[in-house]
Amino acid sequence: MDLATRYLGLDLRSPIVAGAGPLNAELDNLKRLEDLGAGAVVLPSIFEEQVEREERLIEELITAGTDSYGEALSYFPAQAAYAMDPERYLDLIRRASEAVDIPLIASLNGVTDRGWISYARRIEEAGARAIELNIYFIPSELDLTGQEVEQLYLDIVRAVRASVTIPIAVKIGPYFSAPGHIARRLDHEGADGLVLFNRFYQPDIDLAKLALISDLELSRPYEIRLPLLWISLLAGRVKASLAASTGVESADEVVKYLLAGADVAMTTSSLLRHGVGHMKALVDGLEAWLAARGLESVSAIRGRMSQRNVADPAAFERANYIKTLQFYRPP
Repeated sequence: MDLATRYLGLDLRSPIVAGAGPLNAELDNLKRLEDLGAGAVVLPSIFEEQVEREERLIEELITAGTDSYGEALSYFPAQAAYAMDPERYLDLIRRASEAVDIPLIASLNGVTDRGWISYARRIEEAGARAIELNIYFIPSELDLTGQEVEQLYLDIVRAVRASVTIPIAVKIGPYFSAPGHIARRLDHEGADGLVLFNRFYQPDIDLAKLALISDLELSRPYEIRLPLLWISLLAGRVKASLAASTGVESADEVVKYLLAGADVAMTTSSLLRHGVGHMKALVDGLEAWLAARGLESVSAIRGRMSQRNVADPAAFERANYIKTLQFYRPP
């Protein structure tokens, strides 16, 4: 069975990638993921705020345009609160690149195009095969326009692209007014891949303590539908590779994403939930699904259910929305 695929111009032996998460900070886990069939591994994120430690830059980053919210500074974690500092992160890349053969993708999390970008060059020099830009930005300022938010993303990609020669993937959220438009612009600015989607961690309220709760909700398979829609719409219409990163719990979600047109399916939550060994279940499940249908490779199914290839492209558009509502019947 041939599970080989290409992502970011890199040859991967399978389309299942271990997404960025704390498990990937351990060298033994990286070796196991390789042994169990992972096509690549995305290392945990290193944050812009860790790289740019100077208080002036940190304060500027958090308070720019938010004069009435100076208290936000008190919420910013001290350097000691991070799981890994920038030098240890580079050391992890060096040691891991010597220990495993599958591509290692570093994850940079930032929201400006300032001096921290130079750290991307050090990541490349340490041995990372690619960089995933995780642009986690919540436009909480009401004066920000959609165009300004898009420009922020484009500026970061342009700055990193000018700094490194290795491939760049951009992990974005689904909340743009026109996701297809920003996808195409990122493609034109030099993004080699798009990762759909970033999950914004939203607070809850503790009614007993009247306090905000900030906790991590692992993704579930039902969340697959939004990225599945946009991968289906973008497949074959942008040059950038497409990665799905939400809701991959079993081989079923992997297959669906591949049918929609994804080059790879990333999973973090399922590995946190079930352990690193779950990678084997995903790989074996994909092989079994293909074999049961007499298919010999991943390429035989990639994109077969994208908008460009289905018999009824309107299934992705308003006509199907109306039909779905009109003919719904309660169970």
